[in-house]
Amino acid sequence: MARHMFFHREIDKIKRMILELGIMVEERLRRACMIIHDTDTEAEAEELINSDWQVDDMEVRVEEECLKLMALHQPVARDLRLLVVIIKINNELERIADIAVNIAKRVQTINKKKDENFAPIVDYGPMAAKALAMLKISLNALVTEDGELARQLFFMDEEVNDLRDKAYQSVVAEIQEQPGNTASLLNLYLIARHLERVGDRAKNIAEEVIYLVDGEIIRNLDDTDITGR
Repeated sequence: MARHMFFHREIDKIKRMILELGIMVEERLRRACMIIHDTDTEAEAEELINSDWQVDDMEVRVEEECLKLMALHQPVARDLRLLVVIIKINNELERIADIAVNIAKRVQTINKKKDENFAPIVDYGPMAAKALAMLKISLNALVTEDGELARQLFFMDEEVNDLRDKAYQSVVAEIQEQPGNTASLLNLYLIARHLERVGDRAKNIAEEVIYLVDGEIIRNLDDTDITGR
């Protein structure tokens, strides 16, 4: 009985750790999205880039705790599934934090290369809001173990992909109008690619939540098979 209680205390600790990591990553992504259209971003971008080690450190701690618990207690059935899911989501969150850093670096590059005529013709507000919402919903689905909530991410991912395509079309057209700012415009488009990858990572988290709740591996299925639409 004491061993059983210890195991579940450790499980609860790991759940708190992955939630703390999720909050850290969400905050970093929000900061990255805020600086996209801010002309005075150098200090904020540098701070975001230089604090990436904090997420990396937490990611390693979560994985170590999961592996230690698996080795000591050899869990089976749903307990084992939970630990495997946490390890995978842990990795997805660390990669989303890396994407936030990449966005900050893109903004720095744009500011260094642009000339006085540069016009940031893509409004990333809607796409950034959608990517942030996807991350938040994926974390809520994990905390509440809600498979239906997780399935909402597949519809949202299609919307993010559409916004990426519109950003591409806008940038390609604008290169003809601003040939001197080609490098900055290409980096502007790469921000869309980064935000799209956030959506992909959030969708990956949703897939793991569905596996945890339903025991179903869906990552190789078409989205229509998952959502039923």
